[in-house]
Amino acid sequence: MVVKNTYGTSVTFSVKKYGNAPKHEFTGSATLRKKQEPVKQAKPKTDKPKEKKDRSLSKRSKQKIRKKITCFARCYKRLSFVTLTFLNIVTDEEAINLLRKFIDNVKKRSVDFQYVWIAERQTKNDAFKGNVHFHMITNKYWKLEKWWNYWISLQQKNGIVPREKDFKPSSAFDVRQLNSNNIRTIASYVTKYVTKNNAKFKCQVWNCSKLVSKLFTDFYTTTEFTDQFKRMNAVLKELDNNDKNSPVINVKMIDLNRNTLPMYKRLDDKNLIHKI
Repeated sequence: MVVKNTYGTSVTFSVKKYGNAPKHEFTGSATLRKKQEPVKQAKPKTDKPKEKKDRSLSKRSKQKIRKKITCFARCYKRLSFVTLTFLNIVTDEEAINLLRKFIDNVKKRSVDFQYVWIAERQTKNDAFKGNVHFHMITNKYWKLEKWWNYWISLQQKNGIVPREKDFKPSSAFDVRQLNSNNIRTIASYVTKYVTKNNAKFKCQVWNCSKLVSKLFTDFYTTTEFTDQFKRMNAVLKELDNNDKNSPVINVKMIDLNRNTLPMYKRLDDKNLIHKI
């Protein structure tokens, strides 16, 4: 048996059904992806523009985002939770283009700017119901007035103007500070804005900076590792898999606290190398 661990979750697999034993102790990093050579294909001639398919967060994507944000939080003492909303109704394509311009500008003016962003539909604003907006978790300290003004002016320069002249909503650029030591707080944000996000979009749904993409999110061990959690009474829930055809044997949910977090030091140390 082999156990795949990430912060708060350990999954035990049958090596026989799982396939070959893992080649690497750590996984989940973009550095392990095999580079694929682009395949040139002849494009069929057609007068009709290709219709873009709706995109949404799959279960696998949600799990990946949750892991990336948790590992991101372990690399920095403080993070910021930023919400970017629009002055008026925008298409998904307009919104994503403005977000990219905003991020490019922040990169030019910041040192070591790292982030994860997620698209979401507005539900509480009746005037712009269904309008896309974005949530970002970043390692940056934001000078609120400076970046609020920039976000407003960026929209106006690109034709997104408020319905009422000179109206500049303070909520258009909202920042909240997060203490990354409080892993439960980080998890609550992930659950609220990621796990429950089932909306569909005509644009990219999420993305992250290169460093965050390189972070490792999982590591393999034997069952001796999870036995330690049992002795610490830190297993909140254990689910056995009765599907005989599945390589998954069981899943353990681990209580993350001051006693259990040091158990993940090997993952912390691995990721701090990339931060440096």
